[in-house]
Amino acid sequence: MKMILAIAAGGATGALARHFAAHWMAAYAGGGFPWAIFAINVLGSCIMGILIEGSALSWSFSAETRAFLTVGILGGFTTFSTFALDSLLLFNRGEWITAALYICLSVFLSIAALALGMQATRYFMIG
Repeated sequence: MKMILAIAAGGATGALARHFAAHWMAAYAGGGFPWAIFAINVLGSCIMGILIEGSALSWSFSAETRAFLTVGILGGFTTFSTFALDSLLLFNRGEWITAALYICLSVFLSIAALALGMQATRYFMIG
């Protein structure tokens, strides 16, 4: 139960951080490129790298604290950081083809699924 509460609290914190960071960055970024979410994804991936490597080298977090920071806060801030970690772990294990397949399929199928969901919603709601 402690683990679930840690993840939930971290998720709420990360989601709120994403919301406020995106609004703050959007006020300063112009153009059609989604700079705010792009920056959040890159920042979240960097922080994930720091936490994972720091934990491997010297930091000793409890399982709940590790889950609070990675699954909770960073998962709420950006799920892209977890995607980046999974991709790098596959590369580090020498599973190049699996990693490439995972990256390509994740990106393209997620976009396709989003479009399909939108289209299905339009079909069923509008007719």
